[in-house]
Amino acid sequence: MTDDVTIQAPPVLQPAHLRPESAYRVAHDLLVERAPREALEVLERALALDPANTGLRALRAWAYLMRAQLQKAEAELRSLVEETPDDVWARFALGRALVRQSRLPDALPHLRMAAVMSGDPEHEVEVLRVERMLAEAGQLSWDQLT
Repeated sequence: MTDDVTIQAPPVLQPAHLRPESAYRVAHDLLVERAPREALEVLERALALDPANTGLRALRAWAYLMRAQLQKAEAELRSLVEETPDDVWARFALGRALVRQSRLPDALPHLRMAAVMSGDPEHEVEVLRVERMLAEAGQLSWDQLT
């Protein structure tokens, strides 16, 4: 005896004219719930009204990362890092986007900077992981690591 149960997700309510502040909360909640497609729909509408909003753009980059749209994520994150070089999240996320594209030498400076700026052990672990992969591939000598 097999019980076939289909679970239907409730539709996402998206008011046509969310203010950027409301759109941020809605999109963030959608991303936490692992619904990046729906979050992007909300974000695109809000960014049409406020294209320079860095918070909304950061959420859009997060959604792109979740959807593995790595080139779009990279472009958004590079722009955010250029505008706000001390944004640790954007810098670390840019490094991770580059790692996911197998562009380890490009990723390493961003990951190192994020680790230094944040002091976060997880950021430091990511730096060590990328350094090890580069060293094992012969693209970084062990002497350069110290």
